[in-house]
Amino acid sequence: MSITLFIIILTSLVSIVGFRNQELFDKLKLNPYLIIHKKEYFRVFSHAVLHADWTHLGFNMFTLYFFGSSAEMYFNHFFEHGKLMFVMLYIIGIIVSAIPSIIKHKNDHWYNSIGASGAVAAVLFASIFFDPRMGIYIFLIPIPIPGFVFGIAYLIYSQYMGKKNTDNINHEAHITGAIFGFLFPLVLNPGLFSIFWNGLMGG
Repeated sequence: MSITLFIIILTSLVSIVGFRNQELFDKLKLNPYLIIHKKEYFRVFSHAVLHADWTHLGFNMFTLYFFGSSAEMYFNHFFEHGKLMFVMLYIIGIIVSAIPSIIKHKNDHWYNSIGASGAVAAVLFASIFFDPRMGIYIFLIPIPIPGFVFGIAYLIYSQYMGKKNTDNINHEAHITGAIFGFLFPLVLNPGLFSIFWNGLMGG
């Protein structure tokens, strides 16, 4: 079984149970106040296997399925321990994407966040790193958008919406996860920049 499929199954099972079990839902969600003041560090990880509803779960897992399979393939190709490196991408992506919220809301006992969006953004941008011209389809747009164009637009949109703060989406987690996912392959092997550059230039 691929790592991507395992993550999807695990996340879906926990999320579905959480839909009907408020006690479990409250226990697993990201609450910076409880993490900092009560030392409930497990919440840094557990919130990523929890989702608000079927739409939230479906969108994240649908995205992870397509881009996770791609990223996992690239990691297996370019790294000796590709599966382990892919697992690190996802797990560290969860942590890194949660940091801004933990710092910003460490004293706000009312603040909570859930979902795998930050880690999924890391996987998406790792895929864009390896194939910057990959075609990405967006709803209602009939033609594919090059990955690097989508990536830039994604960051701009997330930054804009994060400043507006008019929805319940953690845009800061998206931005942090995306940047981490793009840089992670370079941290493992700086020489891979040539792969990105050649792909960007169409070489």
